[in-house]
Amino acid sequence: MKFDRRNFIFGGATLLGLGGLGYLMRSTAPAVASEGNFAVTMTDDEWRAKLGDAAYQVLRHEGTERAFTSPLLDEHRVGVFACAGCDLPLYNSDTKFESGTGWPSFYTYIDGALGTKVDNSLFGQRTEVHCSRCGGHQGHVFEDGPKPTGLRYCINGVSVKFVAA
Repeated sequence: MKFDRRNFIFGGATLLGLGGLGYLMRSTAPAVASEGNFAVTMTDDEWRAKLGDAAYQVLRHEGTERAFTSPLLDEHRVGVFACAGCDLPLYNSDTKFESGTGWPSFYTYIDGALGTKVDNSLFGQRTEVHCSRCGGHQGHVFEDGPKPTGLRYCINGVSVKFVAA
């Protein structure tokens, strides 16, 4: 294929259209809590009021925050990262590592804190992780992390809060 102005404009418009379609599909998706029975539940309006716009879109509608925007990327103190929706401790700070992806990353989680489901969005199959107590979307787990697990829990910073030890 010849790379010219027409192909550049058409390709850019296609990517923008697909991105917009993905956003619309995400923003109108049903709340995660409707997909299971969780110990902590609220109405959609209660979640929105508690979380604020960014955390609400991520935790309740499986959105994704922009890469490299979370202040938790630079959080290196001893403590735990807890669910922003229900305060359940999810990750110990000693399992956090610098993945270079733009999102806080952990190589494991606190036993019993997460659930998983298959995510077929964005042209492929991934494993989505959510809080086991409120169902809030955290991010995804990938098999390209460091030892000892070889896993990378790629987590939206707005879906967790840091609690210092």
